[in-house]
This record gives sequence, C-alpha cells and structure tokens, in this order.
Amino acid sequence: MVRLTRIYTRGGDTGDTHLGDMSRVRKTSPRVGAFGDVDELNSAIGVARAHDPAGAVDPWLASIQNDLFDLGADLCRPGGGPDEPPPGEGRGPLRVTAGQVERLERWCDEVNETLEPLKSFVLPAGSPVGAALHLARTICRRAERATIALGDEEPINPEAVRYLNRLSDLLFILARAANRDAGGDVLWVPGGER
Repeated sequence: MVRLTRIYTRGGDTGDTHLGDMSRVRKTSPRVGAFGDVDELNSAIGVARAHDPAGAVDPWLASIQNDLFDLGADLCRPGGGPDEPPPGEGRGPLRVTAGQVERLERWCDEVNETLEPLKSFVLPAGSPVGAALHLARTICRRAERATIALGDEEPINPEAVRYLNRLSDLLFILARAANRDAGGDVLWVPGGER
C-alpha cells in the first residue's frame, strides 16, 4: 500500500529525481522520459474515459490505467533484463507481465471482429471519445519509442515494449469502434484538399 502524506519534497529542485531503487538521476534521463510519457498516456486515457463514462469499454480503460501505473513502476526501477528474478510476491520488483499483454490481444481481437475492414487510412478525429482515444494512441506510440530508446541503453523488461505496442493497437481499434457508433471513421482522402 502506498501512503503519501506530503506531495512536495523539494528533492527535485536541483533537476534530479529518485528512481524506484532510490538511485538518483537527472530528470532529463531516458528512463524518466519513458515513464513520464507513460504517465502522460495514462492521463490521456483518463480524458477519453471522461468523454464516455458509461461506455462499454470503460472497465477496460480503468484496468489499462492501473496497468500503466504498473508499467511506470516497472520503468522507474532499473533492471528488468534476463538475469532478473521473475516478478512476483517477494521475488523481485513489480514488472509488466506477458499475461497483461495477452489480455490486450484478446480485447483487440474481440472488438476488431465487430469492425468493417479498413479501405483507407483513418484520420484521428470523429466523436469526442474517438478523438481522445486517437490522441491517447499517439502518446502511446511516443511512450513506446521512449521505452525502446531506454532499452537501447540499458536492460529493461521486454514486456514493457510489448505492452505499449499492443495498447496502441487496442486504442486505435477502440477509437474506430467509438466512431462507428457515432457515424463512422473519418477517412483520409489523398490529395482531397488540393
């Protein structure tokens, strides 16, 4: 259980911050950038949820927001390479698991089966919830790139990248489903504004 009694600590006033293992790094480090992008993604999903609080996928989005806190905890703790003990109670730090990735895949398949095949690229627009999910998708792609860049420099949990990759797919599919229910995808018309 996390207990926060005071939000400001003044510990970051010099541009450094603590990681999950209590080591200190610059706030501009790739690790802080990666979990910062995940935090922004979580907020964007919260905005999407606010646009459709009674939506059928709101429980999924709530679960994803919790997963993103797990992912942030994973990324803020150095390690995660092949020599680290597997995650679990008392066996190591909190890490994203293959099971969380597989759940996203099941949701992708479930919703995608209800959609018409794509015949054009989709513009990131549509209904308020659809547009918010498209925005979350693009932030997810940035978080994925930042996580890959971190992994190029030091060991990370490979499930972190897989999770973000699947999540961006799911967010695209959910945006299409939200727009289907509000009149359909907004399709790209190549050269249509010439």
